[in-house]
Amino acid sequence: MTVRITVKNIAANATMRMEVEPQETMADVIQCAAEYWSKDSGAYILKKGKTMLRGDRTAEETGLVNDDVLELIPDPEGGGNGTA
Repeated sequence: MTVRITVKNIAANATMRMEVEPQETMADVIQCAAEYWSKDSGAYILKKGKTMLRGDRTAEETGLVNDDVLELIPDPEGGGNGTA
């Protein structure tokens, strides 16, 4: 079942709504959001509340439900190629 979520870009103070399938990974969500905001997907991670979401986890494994808000933040450990 499709889950409707909001991704909040902390750096840009902007949001986007998207639909996620249970088998989609958090890396897929990051990639979609990064493309939307013209950013380098490797330079960002997702958080749900205080929990960092691993890129290899699926929406189902993460326990996403309708109306969840995920925060797209710069990767505190670095990453990407410096173009973000």
